[in-house]
Amino acid sequence: MKRFNITVNGKAYDVAVEEVGADSAPAAATPAQTAAPAAAPVPAAAPAGGTAVKAPMPGNILEVKVNPGDTVAEGQVLMVLEAMKMENDIVAPKAGTVASVNVKKGDSVNRDDLLASIQ
Repeated sequence: MKRFNITVNGKAYDVAVEEVGADSAPAAATPAQTAAPAAAPVPAAAPAGGTAVKAPMPGNILEVKVNPGDTVAEGQVLMVLEAMKMENDIVAPKAGTVASVNVKKGDSVNRDDLLASIQ
């Protein structure tokens, strides 16, 4: 029996898998083993003193319009998030300098995932 940690839609699971070969007899049925899910990864935090820009909903990143070091104005579009077949502009909550961009085009994100941070 082999054990694996598998992440599905951001939730981690600990699973056990038994390999059954063509020349081996099937294993006797046993009650399903239930294990507590592995701890979910801790979301990244904005740098000290920075403002975190988090995903308002789950979706896919269609476009990233800024890079670390760019100066942005309050309300400026940082990236485009597709959710429920709609394009949503993710805007800067304040003026400042982009400290980090934590996603790239094509990434899937969950609600409250850190997208970027602004100093």
